[in-house]
Amino acid sequence: MNYNDALNIYSSIKGTSLIKLKSDLIKSAVRYSRLRVEWRLIDLERRKNLSQERTSAHNAFIDSCNILGREMAKIGENNRWRVLLGSERETIGDFACYLNCILGIEAG
Repeated sequence: MNYNDALNIYSSIKGTSLIKLKSDLIKSAVRYSRLRVEWRLIDLERRKNLSQERTSAHNAFIDSCNILGREMAKIGENNRWRVLLGSERETIGDFACYLNCILGIEAG
């Protein structure tokens, strides 16, 4: 996953008519990416305490990706982005972080 891949995937998601599911995906991406950065910055003992919450947030983001992709297909929208994103947990987590970055830049 690199910035351009993430930007292409986000562009596909951005156009969906499924506003609530898109919003859920974005919120879960921001939550997970915040926890991922926090985990990186804290000491080992605090990492142990945060690990379960981080995993739960990661799972929630993956679920949001799966749900949006599936629902987009149901209504005939292009969900090729979900195939491009793949199933590797680390790649999906990276996408959450890139998405947070893209949204921050867009907000500028």
